[in-house]
Order: sequence, then structure tokens, then C-alpha cells
Amino acid sequence: MRIGELSGRTGVPVPTIKYYVREGLLPAGELSSPNQASYGDDHERRLRLIRALLEVGGLSLAAIGEVLAAVDDKQRSVHKLLGAAADRLVPGYASDRVGDGGPDAEAVLARERVVRLLDARGWRSSADSPAGQALTAALAALARVGHGGFAEVLDAYASAAEGVARADLEYVGRRAAREDLIETVVVGTVLGDAMFAALRRLAQTDGSSRAFEAAAGPAAGAGPDAGADGPPGGLSA
Repeated sequence: MRIGELSGRTGVPVPTIKYYVREGLLPAGELSSPNQASYGDDHERRLRLIRALLEVGGLSLAAIGEVLAAVDDKQRSVHKLLGAAADRLVPGYASDRVGDGGPDAEAVLARERVVRLLDARGWRSSADSPAGQALTAALAALARVGHGGFAEVLDAYASAAEGVARADLEYVGRRAAREDLIETVVVGTVLGDAMFAALRRLAQTDGSSRAFEAAAGPAAGAGPDAGADGPPGGLSA
């Protein structure tokens, strides 16, 4: 196909496609004449992946280049390939420091809790990975605002995460091309997080209604549908 057709199929403007070629993100087309190049399905798949990394994953072009280098490294295992993409989707967290004295007490205790969790579950993950650092930062923040006890539900969260991760990987495993694998991880992780948060919120609404409204009984003057779409007491929307 010509570059115009490639642009039409992918929604990527022709100047942007040419820029990606110049930057080495997209292979050049095969010259069919001195002024014409032909593009194929591999170019379309690569452009689709770049768009997913950029628009859904929010990665910089530099980070996208690193992910694409991993895709093209056929010696890299699928596990390491997926890790190269997934690690870049986790927000970075600076070390929790007090002046120059190193991490504060909450951060130290939070990291120890993460290490114990990983050891207890036998997860082949590291507390120093981007995701491990993110979990440490969340637990430390909970402790600082007086809700360190919320970590009591950490094991329940971990069990739920294992089930979701299995479903994720089963879905990813049905993809064959390396570009498709990465695109699935990026889209599935970013939008899957949003989907899981929404499901959690719906489950909270249902659970709160059953636990608290049933015990208190309907408010005086309230109709049968009153508050059906609003947040339950104590839970933010």
C-alpha cells in the first residue's frame, strides 16, 4: 500500500508517519520507484502499537523507542518483553526522604511489608521494581495520613490481583505477534485498571447498600429509588 492508504488505515497523518521513519520508530517502506515507497501489514501493526504506547500508555517517544527495541530483539523472552512495556506504565515515585536522611520511618516499614507480602506469596517480583515501589509509596502514604490499618486488607487485595493477573495473561497469551502482545499489555493495563476501579466502585456501592441501608431501613419519605445512583455514605464517588 502507499503511504496515503497506510495513513487512512491507521489514522496517523502522513507527516507523522514520515517523522516516525526518520526517528527509527517505523521501518522505511520498500521503494517501488525513486519517489514511491510501498508499505505492508507489518507497518500497519507497528503504527498501531506506537499509537497505543503514545495515546493510551502515555509514553514519551524515547520510551516508545526502548519498547520497540525490545520488540525487535528476538533474543529477549516474552516475559522480559512484556516487562519492558509494563514497567513503563507504572508512575515513577521519588524516594520518601526526610532532608538528606534517607527514607522516613513509614517508607521503611512499608517496604518491609511489601517484601514480606512477596515472600509469603512466592511472587517472582521485586520490591524495588516500579510496581513494588508504587505499592510501597501507597502504603507509606496511608500510614502518614493515619490509615496504616488499611494495610490489613492487603492480602485480600493481593488475592484479587492474582485472579485478575491470570485473566490478563490468558488474554495476552492468545496473541501471537510480538507487537500484538505489547499492544494488548498496554491497552489492557491502562484501560483494565480503569475497568477494575469501576467494578470495585460498583461492588462497594452494592456492599454498602446491603450492609448499611438494610440495617438502618429506608429513610422517612424516601422513595424506592432514592439514592440508587448516588454514592453510599462514607464512600467517595
